Amino acid sequence: MRSIVPALLAIAVSTTGSLAQEWQSHYTDIALEECTLLSTYELGATWACPGYKGYPLMIMEGDLRFFVSYGFGAPDEMAARQSFPQFNTIGERLEWLTEEHVERGSMPQATILRYYLEPFEMDDPIDQVLVVTKIEPGNTCRVAQVDALRNQDANSLAREAAVKFVPGWDCETMTPQTIGQWGVEGL
Repeated sequence: MRSIVPALLAIAVSTTGSLAQEWQSHYTDIALEECTLLSTYELGATWACPGYKGYPLMIMEGDLRFFVSYGFGAPDEMAARQSFPQFNTIGERLEWLTEEHVERGSMPQATILRYYLEPFEMDDPIDQVLVVTKIEPGNTCRVAQVDALRNQDANSLAREAAVKFVPGWDCETMTPQTIGQWGVEGL
């Protein structure tokens, strides 16, 4: 019996070690003046920006609304069509949640980006929403949103949402989740 216990413990550690691997946070700055302008049109533009370790990041602005997508197929991903009804801008800092792969190194699994939403009424304050986006070729989209002003722990809530929702998320059949306290109008 004693020789079986260490063997079982070794198997448990080796199998749970790979399953319980934690994601790491890395940050990149977003500065459109440092991005490559891909196209302009009457009400907007599209930029290719440097992402985490060169991972493709595409930012589009159209009719005073921003859209952000990732990967080599970024224009075709659902994320490229997701924004907010209100006029909005994006934050200058992007959090990348990565996972370490033996063969490929650190790979992005998700991002967290702050959006600033213009109010519907002139005297109302600007809302801030943290958007969690899953990164997977052919399945890149928003999975969650957190009201950054009404939740003191908004960043932690966004990270927890990423860990909970990103694995197994299907962009075609699932709807982004609203996490924590919510007070953003129009959504």
